[in-house]
Amino acid sequence: MAGIYIHIPFCKQACYYCNFHFSTVLSYKEKLVQAIAKELFLRKDFLAHQSIQSIYLGGGTPSILNEAELNLIFETLSKHFDLSEVKEITLEANPDDLHADYLKFLRSTPVNRLSIGIQSFDDTDLHFMNRAHSAIEAKNCVKLAQDAGFNQISIDLIYGIPNMSLARWEDNLAMAFNLGIQHLSSYCLTIEPKTVFGNREAKNTFTPISEEDSEQQFLTLINRGIEAGFEQYEISNFAKDKAYALHNTQYWKGAHYLGVGPGAHSFRNNERSWNIANNQQYMQSLDKGIPPLETEVLSINNQYNEWVMTGLRTIWGLDLEEGEKKFGSNRMEYLHKQWQQNFQLKHLKVENGHIILQAEARFLADGIASKAFMV
Repeated sequence: MAGIYIHIPFCKQACYYCNFHFSTVLSYKEKLVQAIAKELFLRKDFLAHQSIQSIYLGGGTPSILNEAELNLIFETLSKHFDLSEVKEITLEANPDDLHADYLKFLRSTPVNRLSIGIQSFDDTDLHFMNRAHSAIEAKNCVKLAQDAGFNQISIDLIYGIPNMSLARWEDNLAMAFNLGIQHLSSYCLTIEPKTVFGNREAKNTFTPISEEDSEQQFLTLINRGIEAGFEQYEISNFAKDKAYALHNTQYWKGAHYLGVGPGAHSFRNNERSWNIANNQQYMQSLDKGIPPLETEVLSINNQYNEWVMTGLRTIWGLDLEEGEKKFGSNRMEYLHKQWQQNFQLKHLKVENGHIILQAEARFLADGIASKAFMV
C-alpha cells in the first residue's frame, strides 16, 4: 500500500499556534499549483508498481483552492498515476470555506472525505488562537457538508488551551459527537518556537495550561469518546464504526508515500526525502524541471525508533515478529529490558504477539516510547 500527500502552503491568516509551512500571500497561488502539477509529473515513478490507496491534500488550507486549481491537481494525478485502487481522497478544509456552492463543487471532484479544522466550537477559543472562522461557522459547516452528500467527515479539536475550563471542553466534545461525524482528531495545544504563542512564551507573556489540567482534558476526551461509540485507535484519533483514516494509518504502519509541494516529505524503503520549505525557491526550481528535495538514508536505529514511536501510539501496537525480522533479536531484547518497569506498572501488555499500550498510559506514550529508543 502507498499514499500521496499534497501540501497546499496557503492560509487566509496565521493561527497563533501553527508551525507548518504556509504563506498568507495568495497572489501567486495559481502559479504554485502549476508547480505542484509539474512536480507530480516529474515524480510520477516514485511509487511505481505500488498500490496507491490514499491521497491527502493538507496544508496550509487546501480548501482555499478554487475550482480550476483543484481540478488541475486531480487531472494531473489521473494522467500520471494509477488511481484504480484508491479508496480514500481527503481534503483538509476550514469551516469558513465550506459554503454550499463550494461543497457542491467538491462533490463533483474525486474527494470523498473531508477533514475540517474546527479546533473549537467556542468564539473565545477561536479568537485566542486567531482562527479565521466563527463558532457559528464551526457548528454549521458539518451539517452543510452532510447535506452536500459527504458521509466521511473528520473534525479537529484542540484541548489544553489556556483558560479553557473542563466544562467548556466537555461542551466542545458534546457538540462534536452530536454532529454525526465518523472521525475525530484531537490534539493538545503545543507551544512551538517561531510561532506567536512561542514568542509570547519566550517573553513570559503566555502561560500554558498545567500538565494536570491537560491530562484531565485528555482523559475526558477518551471517556466521552467511548460513551459516544468512538474507538481511540491512535493516541489523537478516534473513529466510529472503524472509519479509520486510511492515509494516516498507512503512515503509522510504515507504508511508502510521495509528498508533493513545498515542505512535503516522502518515504520509501529506508529513505526519507523532503522538499524545500520556501514557496519561491520551490517554484523557481520546478521552472527548471528540478524537484527541490533533499534525501537521507535512515540508519537501522532510526528505522527502529520510528517503528517504536508510531506503532506504540496505535491500537495495533508493535508486532514483535515483524520487529525481529526487521531489526534483529538484540533490539527486541533491548526493548523488553527498557520497558520492564512499564510492564510491571501495567502500562504495557503483550497480546497475540504485539506489545500494546494500555488506555490508562496513553498520556505517557511519548515518554514510554523514548525509553526504548536507540542512538
